[in-house]
Amino acid sequence: MGGRRGGVDVLAGTDRAADATDLFTRASARLRRSVPFDAAVWAATDPETGLITAPMLVQGLGDRERCAEYWQSELLEENVLPFRDLARADVPAAGLRAATGDAPARSDRFRTLLSHQGVHDELRAVLRTGGRPWAVVSLFRSENGAAFSRHDAELVAGLSGPMASRLRRFARPSVPTAATTMPGVPGPGLVLFDPSGAATSINDEAREHLAALPPGPSVPSALGVRLPIWVLGTALQARAVARGRDRGDARTRIRTTDGRWLVCHASGLTGPGGSPGPVALVIEPAAASDLAVIVAEAYGLTPRELEITQLIARGLPTGEIAARLFISPHTVRDHLKAVFEKAGVSSRGELVARLFAEQYWPRARG
Repeated sequence: MGGRRGGVDVLAGTDRAADATDLFTRASARLRRSVPFDAAVWAATDPETGLITAPMLVQGLGDRERCAEYWQSELLEENVLPFRDLARADVPAAGLRAATGDAPARSDRFRTLLSHQGVHDELRAVLRTGGRPWAVVSLFRSENGAAFSRHDAELVAGLSGPMASRLRRFARPSVPTAATTMPGVPGPGLVLFDPSGAATSINDEAREHLAALPPGPSVPSALGVRLPIWVLGTALQARAVARGRDRGDARTRIRTTDGRWLVCHASGLTGPGGSPGPVALVIEPAAASDLAVIVAEAYGLTPRELEITQLIARGLPTGEIAARLFISPHTVRDHLKAVFEKAGVSSRGELVARLFAEQYWPRARG
């Protein structure tokens, strides 16, 4: 009962959050009263791949540039409580000391990073709903603190679904929009990383896209630009896939400061004789197909409702939709009614405009 009461206290006021950063800030302040911690990292994730994206809230950690080392360990070396496993676990939260039988040195990130920063224990969780991760959180206690308890982990796990449900609503349209081919928007940007992970080349389009990303942890590069942790995380995932550590996509979507969506995807190239080569990372404007799942999740659409909505966006009438999906026209109309209610529209034209246009480009100013 105490854990449930604590969770209610943490969520109080979060419905009034203006955006994801505000949500993280409010929840973190309240959570600290029930589960004391010395530092924390809250990061939004791409709901399809689980990779980190904007925004990220870092509290109590002095050197933010070491965030890159943390995620490098997570994606390339770590085998203890990786977020990808927590995302699928029955309970999506766990403490490092509890998971290792009070032997945290079994964890690569503890040996190489956390212990040198005076961290005694880490409690991490995945915020998920509908089987998809919308954020990850790490809480840290210093060497003077006790280990996180089972009660602490249960309380944080209880926040997973409610917090994720709040987060996905922020993916809904927030600004008036025009066509998806706004003049002056840069084309695909390219950044190359050598096999060690150092950025070696960049084009002008990539520089423009990087300049439009929201503020957050970043690291300097020899190219004269700071690389956001979300971009580096995507490149690290490509290296992890190339090494056989993961089979997931090295792909994440990021919302810019002016409301546009960019998609960042990377792949590892092969060198002479099949040796590991550089990583090529592309960052470019997101197409409607890139955002279909995010849009559907933001409005709480079921897979069938999304399928019907996509067919409507292609101009198909009810009878043809029913034939393609092997369901009755009556069932199509029932699904469509549910979609209208969730999206807050009353016609097919409004629905298509809201779900497949409003997400992408802000209306040109002036």
